Amino acid sequence: MLPLKEKDKPVVQKLLSAGCCARCVLRFCCVSVQAAYRKPHQETLKELQAFIGNTENGKSQDSVAADSTEENNKSHDATVPEPADEPADDPPSKRAKLELSGSEAPSEEDAAEEKLTEEPSVCVVCLGILQELCGTSQAVKIAEKVKAENYEFETLVLSVSLPAQLCVREHSCWLHVKKELREKSMAVDKDDVVQVKEAFKWVLQGLVAKEIGGVAVVARSLFEISVGFIHKETDADCHFLATTCADCFRPTKNKQSVFTRMAVVKALEKISDTKFLTHFACPPARPTSSCSSQDVQCLHQCVFVAGRYNKYSRSLPQTPWVIDGERRMESSVEELIAESVLSSFRSEGFNFSSSGREDVDVRTLGTGRPFAMELLNPHRSKLSRAEMKLLQETINNSSDKIKVRDLQIVSREAMGKMKEGEEDKTKSYTALVWTLKPIQSEDIAFMDDIKDLTLDQKTPLRVLHRRALAVRPRVVHSMKTRFLDSHHFYLEMKTQAGTYIKEFVHGDFGRTKPNLCELLKTDTDILELDVEVRGN
Repeated sequence: MLPLKEKDKPVVQKLLSAGCCARCVLRFCCVSVQAAYRKPHQETLKELQAFIGNTENGKSQDSVAADSTEENNKSHDATVPEPADEPADDPPSKRAKLELSGSEAPSEEDAAEEKLTEEPSVCVVCLGILQELCGTSQAVKIAEKVKAENYEFETLVLSVSLPAQLCVREHSCWLHVKKELREKSMAVDKDDVVQVKEAFKWVLQGLVAKEIGGVAVVARSLFEISVGFIHKETDADCHFLATTCADCFRPTKNKQSVFTRMAVVKALEKISDTKFLTHFACPPARPTSSCSSQDVQCLHQCVFVAGRYNKYSRSLPQTPWVIDGERRMESSVEELIAESVLSSFRSEGFNFSSSGREDVDVRTLGTGRPFAMELLNPHRSKLSRAEMKLLQETINNSSDKIKVRDLQIVSREAMGKMKEGEEDKTKSYTALVWTLKPIQSEDIAFMDDIKDLTLDQKTPLRVLHRRALAVRPRVVHSMKTRFLDSHHFYLEMKTQAGTYIKEFVHGDFGRTKPNLCELLKTDTDILELDVEVRGN
């Protein structure tokens, strides 16, 4: 039984006569019961015909409500007594009309009624989307496409992209019934009308999930199936809005058409009913064809993988090193890690980030630098602990230049926290320093007593092409020296994160002050640098 009331009858009659499909009639009657839309649309059409036919037969809505479900599924024509002299194979609607009129020539009202009982044509509002494009056969096609993509997921949500002209046609039909509503003193707001998108999802989401098997439909899912429709026959329906509401349609670089759904909705909110009706038919003209469905698109939300890495090579950049389109190094930390991760999660791409970065010739030791990867559209989103451990071993066995540890799947929030407070962190470095003048161990011993030395560092010349010119104060918290020979010593430092160690050692032509050259009163340079990362 359809959840309709007596006052809905004139609206149902008007919409069916205008060429609306059964589900669009329910939408305009503000029916929000999802089960009503899930019935086969032909069955719903018969119920609507029976519903409006009750008025002509003097049957009240109360008596309709008392009927059984089976009786409601029958057409209106079945409620009319069949004359004994009529052939059994005559259409019921025709028999009813002959009995009522007493003549073979149908009146105008009979013609309108016969129009309602005909095989339904393409809906003037949804352009067929809520008819054959919203059934089991469509669900099977979508499910087959999803299965072919080989995603792993437990829940799904369906998203729909509709032609913008549906908004125009819906507005036209709304104006068509608004007069009827006003005459009947029925207070219904356009916002109460169920959207085509919602009705489509109510019908199809469950069917698709059933065809795929073993998945649930939820309001928010990590896995989204996108279905799109186009209807070239009615593309021009929106064009009059470009002249009547020109300010709503501004060309943009990334949009193929100015007639986006949002722009059309905005224009329809501005245009007056009178002006709209001078440019567009009310009710809309009947189309000759249904919408065409576009390719089904599948998208899984990003998965985030985090861990720590050690870098043991002095000829390995953190990220691919490409200058003027030419690759300078054959690999990078990012690529060595990503190769196995992408393969395991069957991801289409990734974004790599880390807590700080080291130069190509700097080793990263200690517990390792924290890093995270945002995996784009992964076809697999869950790995067990054993599988994650195996993935970590695969990465570590693939190269002797890096090692990873603590590899795990994390949340987006956890990934964001990785970079929090970077300026307040303390880093430990070990530098191999060369001096121009010969030195003795006592010449460098004084540095062991220096604490919290504040540096003023201008943006280094080597990074000036990618970082803004500025003077950045940085603190060297402590230093410890280890004498090697008359021209070499090791300098261990604990500094504020972001300190340019190389520039502190050689001075960067005086751009870092004070610097090691000034402290030792001789030219110095850095030969090797290691960053010691400490963490849990």
